[in-house]
Amino acid sequence: MTRHVLFLCSRHRLRSPTAAAVFATWPGIDVDSVGLADDAETPLSSDQLAWADLIVVMEGAHRRRLQARHAAHLRGKRVVCLDIPDRYDFMQPELVGLLLRKAGPLLS
Repeated sequence: MTRHVLFLCSRHRLRSPTAAAVFATWPGIDVDSVGLADDAETPLSSDQLAWADLIVVMEGAHRRRLQARHAAHLRGKRVVCLDIPDRYDFMQPELVGLLLRKAGPLLS
């Protein structure tokens, strides 16, 4: 069975697109990524929340904002916070390493 994993950060420019790229080829999972901010490159939709089995956020603030705005769509969903701050570039090796260490065990 394929698991659907949604990665979420603020503006969908650096962290969540990196996560989607890193885990895109992992067996048994489909990935997507979005941003929570109103000006996100790809803003979160209710369809994506419905699709996701697991929602992975980068910061505690993302989890709180997600809960405040989309509580009805989160029932029965697992939301995990990786605690990765917004100080990395897209595909920066340190960010890739953090994602593998923190999210990898969730997806294995």
